[in-house]
Amino acid sequence: MQSEKNYLQHGDISCFEHSVAVACMSVKVARHLRVNVDMKSMIRGAMLHDYFLYDWHVADKSHRFHGFIHAKRALKNAEQDFSLNPIERDIILKHMFPLNFCLPRYRESIIVTIADKICATREVLSFALPPMRRRYQFIK
Repeated sequence: MQSEKNYLQHGDISCFEHSVAVACMSVKVARHLRVNVDMKSMIRGAMLHDYFLYDWHVADKSHRFHGFIHAKRALKNAEQDFSLNPIERDIILKHMFPLNFCLPRYRESIIVTIADKICATREVLSFALPPMRRRYQFIK
């Protein structure tokens, strides 16, 4: 997980920061909707959803179609480094819905998918936010 700090995700936000933000947002969404979820699996899946371990901004044919392929790469890497349950696998593999047309199977997967879109949008549009609000305040 620490190696994710070496790769940028959106703007000046690292993959690690993005993953933490998605995990936190997932918890907020689940609580707001009062949905009964497997919180541990949801957080683990959110933390590993972008565990692809390469800089997708660097021109390289192996990750030319990053948006379409990184979920499978993240799942492969996560399975090599961690023991995953079916919910965590589903979250990692299907978080790019609807770009990748793989429907999320579990409530946790749907929530992480929504949280990922919220966080990614915030990160991409961070140039419009005041400098103090660009970085996530809960990440050190």
